[in-house]
Amino acid sequence: MSGRAYLSLGSNVEPETHLRAAVRALRERFGEIVVSPAYRTHAVGFDGPDFLNAAAIIDSDLEPQPLNDWLHALEDAHGRDRTGPRFSDRALDIDIVLFDDRVIAGGGNLRIPRPDLEHAFVLRPLAEIAPDTVVPGTGCSLATLWAAHAEHDAELDRTTLT
Repeated sequence: MSGRAYLSLGSNVEPETHLRAAVRALRERFGEIVVSPAYRTHAVGFDGPDFLNAAAIIDSDLEPQPLNDWLHALEDAHGRDRTGPRFSDRALDIDIVLFDDRVIAGGGNLRIPRPDLEHAFVLRPLAEIAPDTVVPGTGCSLATLWAAHAEHDAELDRTTLT
């Protein structure tokens, strides 16, 4: 076993369909996983339909880069278009937010912990399923970071993916 990966999942194109399919694919590949509820949030960085965002925890036999490549292939299988603007509609977007206590920075698109952790749509679902997990470099748990977040008390529509 390589490590425990904490993932952020999002979609604003037929979101329930794509997120449920992604959860099925993760289970087929990695076995039992933990999945948060999905939260409806506004698009960030562009005007578009609302997203459904969730989190998952998997025990991966892949190192972070091969796992990232596998997740990109899953996104591509769901019609992910990487040729357009960075902030745009997404049938499926899955990112590795944390991988055990590793810190990965430098070239390429893989950064762990993922900077997107500052966004409520990433932090809230992760804090819900892994509250005691400490974010490397901060000394803070996901629950502590979420409790201090500006959007902590915001009400969001919630749905279950499993």
